[in-house]
Amino acid sequence: MAVNNFSAAQRSRVTMLDVAERAGVSKASVSRFIGDDRALLSDAIALRIEQAIDELGYRPNQMARGLKRGRTRLIGMLVADIRNPYSIAVMHGVETACRQHGYSLVVCNTDRDDEQERQHLAALRSYNIEGLIVNTLGHHLDQLLELQREMPLVLVDRKVEPLHSDLVGLDNPAAVRIAVEHLEQQGYRNVLLVSETTDGTSSRLERLESFKAELARRSGLTGAVVELDDELESRLQTFLAKPGSKALFCANGIAALACTRALKALGCELFNDVGLIALDDLDWYPLVGNGITALAQPTQAIGASAFDCLLKRLRGDTAPARTLDFLPELIIRGSTQLPVGGGLLPMAACPSAYL
Repeated sequence: MAVNNFSAAQRSRVTMLDVAERAGVSKASVSRFIGDDRALLSDAIALRIEQAIDELGYRPNQMARGLKRGRTRLIGMLVADIRNPYSIAVMHGVETACRQHGYSLVVCNTDRDDEQERQHLAALRSYNIEGLIVNTLGHHLDQLLELQREMPLVLVDRKVEPLHSDLVGLDNPAAVRIAVEHLEQQGYRNVLLVSETTDGTSSRLERLESFKAELARRSGLTGAVVELDDELESRLQTFLAKPGSKALFCANGIAALACTRALKALGCELFNDVGLIALDDLDWYPLVGNGITALAQPTQAIGASAFDCLLKRLRGDTAPARTLDFLPELIIRGSTQLPVGGGLLPMAACPSAYL
C-alpha cells in the first residue's frame, strides 16, 4: 500500500468525488465503501477504492456522515463543577465506556452557574448528541424535559424529581451508616458532620438526613451538622472544646480538604485529638498525618453504569426508570484510630481549640 504525506489541509480538500474518479467507480460506490454497505461491493471494486483513498489521503467527514444518517455517536455530559474530584473520576468512567462502544463524549461544565447551564444545554442540543448524562441541580427543568423528549437522559448522583430518568450514584444511607458505625466502634462519641451547602442537592440532603437518623437510633452518640462557610474554623474550635472523644465526618472531598486546612490553622496535631472520616477517597488522603480514613466511591463503575443505562435506552429499552445505588468501600487509616486513654490529648496538642 502506498505511503502518502498529505497534510491535514490537503486531505480536507479531497472529496468523495475525487476518490470515485481516481478509482473509476461511482460516488455511490465510495459512499458504500466508507459506510455500512461495504459488503455490497465486489472485492475488486473495494480494493480500487481503498487504494484511491490511500493515494489521495482522503478522510471522510464523520460528523457530516452522522448527521445525514441521524447518528453522530456523540454523548453529552453536563457537570456542575469539573474541579470536583468526584466529577472528574465519574467523567473518566463515562468516557472510557463511550470509547469502548465507539462513542465520543462532549463535556460541559456549568461551574454551578444557572446561566452557564442554560447555554450549555442549548449548545449540546445543537451538537445533535444522541443521549445526555446529567450531574447538575437541574434548575432549567423545561430545557431538560424538552431534551428528554428527544433523547435518552441519565442522572448521576443528583435526583431531579420531575425527570423520570435512570439514576446512578452512591447508596447514601448505607454510606452514612458505615461511617457512623465505624466511628462508634472506634470509640468516638461526639460526631460533627461537615458538608457543602445543601442547595437542593439530593445527595447532600440524603447524607444529612441519614446522619440525623443514625444519631437518633444510637443512644451513645451525640452530633451536629455544619456547612462550609467562612465560620468553619471557629465552629471547629467550638466543637473541639467539647469534652469526650470527637470525630469529624466530612461529606465529600471538598469538605475534607476544608476541615484539614482549618485543623492545621488551629494548631491541631492531626489526628490525635479529633478523628476524621471522609466520603470519597482522594490521592492526598494517605499523605496527611497517619492517613485519612475514607469511604471510597466506585466512581469508575458509576460512570460506566451511567453510560450503560444510556446505551440500553438508545437500543430501545423502554423499561421503567431504574435507580442504581453503589456501596462505598471503607478504607481505614490513622485518622480514626483513637489514642490509648479515650482520645483526648493534653490541651497543648491543639492549643487554640481551648481558648
